[in-house]
Amino acid sequence: MNFSGRIFCGNLTARHIGRQVQLCGWVDAYRDHGGIIFVHLRDRSGIVQIVFDPEITPRAVSETAASLRTEYCVCVEGKVRQRLAGTENPHIETGQIEVIVGTLSLLSESEPSPFTISEKAMVAGADKSATESVSEEVRLQYRYLDIRRHSMYRNLLLRHKIFQCVRSFLDEEGFIEVETPILTMSTPEGARDYLVPSRVHQGSFYALPQSPQLFKQLLMIGGLERYFQLARCFRDEDLRPNRQPEFTQLDLEASFIDEEFLYAIVEELTVRMFAVGGITLCRPFPRMSYTEAMDTTGSDRPDLRFGLRIVDATDLFTDTNYSIFRQILKRGGCIKGINVKGQSEALSKNVLQNEYAREIAPSFGAKGMTWMRAEGGRLESNIVQFFSETELAGLQKRFDLQDGDVLIMVADPSYTTVISALGQLRLHLAGRLGLIPENTFYPVWITEFPLFEPTDDGGITSSHHPFTAPDHTDFDPKNIEELLSLHSRAYDLVMNGEELGGGSIRINNRDLQRKIFAALGLTEDDMREKFGFFLRAFDHGAPPHGGLALGMDRVVSMILGTQSIRDVIAFPKNRSAACPLTGAPAAVKHEQLAELGLLNLGGKQDLPGAAQKENRLDRLSWLSRIGIAPDERPVMEDVIRQAEELAGIACREAGDDEPVRSVMPAPHRTRPGIEAKRTDAAADGRLMKSAPVVKGNFYKVPAILE
Repeated sequence: MNFSGRIFCGNLTARHIGRQVQLCGWVDAYRDHGGIIFVHLRDRSGIVQIVFDPEITPRAVSETAASLRTEYCVCVEGKVRQRLAGTENPHIETGQIEVIVGTLSLLSESEPSPFTISEKAMVAGADKSATESVSEEVRLQYRYLDIRRHSMYRNLLLRHKIFQCVRSFLDEEGFIEVETPILTMSTPEGARDYLVPSRVHQGSFYALPQSPQLFKQLLMIGGLERYFQLARCFRDEDLRPNRQPEFTQLDLEASFIDEEFLYAIVEELTVRMFAVGGITLCRPFPRMSYTEAMDTTGSDRPDLRFGLRIVDATDLFTDTNYSIFRQILKRGGCIKGINVKGQSEALSKNVLQNEYAREIAPSFGAKGMTWMRAEGGRLESNIVQFFSETELAGLQKRFDLQDGDVLIMVADPSYTTVISALGQLRLHLAGRLGLIPENTFYPVWITEFPLFEPTDDGGITSSHHPFTAPDHTDFDPKNIEELLSLHSRAYDLVMNGEELGGGSIRINNRDLQRKIFAALGLTEDDMREKFGFFLRAFDHGAPPHGGLALGMDRVVSMILGTQSIRDVIAFPKNRSAACPLTGAPAAVKHEQLAELGLLNLGGKQDLPGAAQKENRLDRLSWLSRIGIAPDERPVMEDVIRQAEELAGIACREAGDDEPVRSVMPAPHRTRPGIEAKRTDAAADGRLMKSAPVVKGNFYKVPAILE
C-alpha cells in the first residue's frame, strides 16, 4: 500500500476543505448514528473526525466501517468538508472540519485494551472524557498502548526537542559529542555497580558506568578541551520513588576553565531548555553556600519558592531558666526555629500541641518541639511562663514576630537532628498551608560543599567523588578532623527542592589525586588496581578542567510538571527496578550461566568465590545465597552429615551397574471419593481474561511490599 500522500490527522485545517486526503491511524472513538458512522481517527499529531455516510460512502466501505472497534489501525481516503453549524467540537484542534470517507483499508485489528487510551470527546457535543484511572503497573505492562495517549506522546516529543536544544547550543559553544564505553571497569563512585560477567575472561566482570567520569577526564587530558554526551548511566541504588536504575544525564567537561565558565554555560543552557517548555528563567542564578543552605533550610537541596527560613536562637538562651533548653545547651546543643507568618488561625493551639508537637515533629526525628503564637503584641503558649521577658523580647525581634505569626522551635544536643527536623517541618508546613506558588521556578547554585563526610565506622568518604578538587592542597591525609574541615570546588544546580545536576573542578595533579586516595584509605595496591591507567595519564600534561552532569529525566519532568520521571521515559522500570513490560530482570538458562563460568555443571569449575570458603557448609551457603545463623550451623552440619551417609549407602547398594536416581512425582490430588471439577469459565479461559493483569498462567496482583 502506498502511504506517500498521507497527511497527519492533527495537521488538517480549513485550508484543506474540498481536498482529497489520505489519513492513517487508530480508532479513538466510534459511534453509529442510525447508519451514519462517526469515528475519531487518532495519530501522533492529534484527532480528526471521519464520517461514513451511506449517501456518499460506498456500501462496501460502510459495511467494513460497521466492524471497526477502538484501537483498530486503519487507512482512509476522503474529502475534507466544513462541519455543519452547531456540530463543531471545541475539544479537538480539528473540531471545525471532518472527512467524508470514500475508501477504507483495515490495516490491523486490536483486542480490547486493558485501559482507556482516548483522552478526547467522542463526537461533537459530547462531554470531554478523562483518561480512566488505572494503576501505573498496568500502564507500564502495556507501555506500547500507554504511549498512544496524547499526553505521553507530548512528553516524549518535548523530551526530543529539549535534547535537540542541548545539542544545538553546545555545538554553538564548541563542544564535541563523544560516546564513552558502556562496558567498563568497576570503580568506586558512590553507588553499587551493575556487573556484567565476561565469557572470554571467566571470573572477571565489566561494570556498567555510573557516569562517564574517568573517560571524560581522559578526553580532557587527550586535548579535546570541550566534550559533551547524553549518556546512559546505571546505578544499583536503594529504591526511591523518583529514581531509575538506568537514566540519561547530560555530561559536560571543559579544559582551561574555572567555576564561572561552567556557571555561565549551564545557566544559559538551562534557560534555553526551559524555554522549550514555555517557561522563562531569569539569569544570573543566585548562589548559596552549602553551610548557608543547611543553616537556613535544613537541606542541601533547598526549595526557595517560599520563605519559612530557619533562624538560630541559641544565643538568646545562654542564661535561661527553662530546664529543657538549659540541659541541651550544657551538652553543646543548639536551638533554632521558624516563623510561620500570619498562620495562627490555621495552626491552632490544638493543632500545634496535638499534631505537630506530639506526632509530626517526632516523626521527623525531633525529640520535642516548642511553639508560641504572637497575639496582642505578646507571645502565647503553654510554656511561655518559663521564659524571661528578655528572652521573649529577643525572640520577637530575632524572628520578626507580628500578631498572627506562629513560632516553631526545635532544640537538641545534635545540630544534625535540629536542622533535619526543621527542614522537614518547613516543607510539611509549606505544603499543608499552600505556601508553594504554582508554576514558579527558583534555580540556585549550591557551592562550597564539604570535600569529605564521616562514615559510621569512624572513617571518611567523598561527598561527591574522589576526583573533585579541594579548596586547598596543604592538608594531612591522615588527620580525619582536618579532612572533614576541607571544602571542595563542587557545585550543584538545585531547583524547587530538586537537584538537577552537579559537578566540580577536577584534580589534574597526580600527587594530589594520590593524596586524596590515601585519605580515603586506598593502599598503593588499591590505587594501582583500580586507577592505574588513570594516574598514568596524569604524567602526560593534564590540563586544568572541570565539568557537570544534569539529570535529563528530572529536567524534562520538571519542565512538564509530571508527578514522576517515569512519565517522561519511554520504557521505564517500576519502583522495584523491574520492567512489567518485558519481565526483566529474569532468570536465564543454566547453559548461559555455565558458558559464563557461573555454574558448576560439569564439576570441573566452581562458582567464582566458592572455592575460597573454608568448609562445605560455607560453600553451600554461598552458592545458594542463603545465610546461615550461628545457632543454625550445628543442625545444618548434622543434616549434611546424614545426607552424606545416606548417599554413601545408596551408592554402595547400587554398585557400578547404573547411576543412582530419584524420581519424585508431585501430582495434584483431591480427597478420596471427590471428583476434581473445572468450571466452564476456567476451561474456556474466561477466568484468565477477566483478570486486570495476567503474567503467564497466573493472575498478577499489586505488590504489598517493595
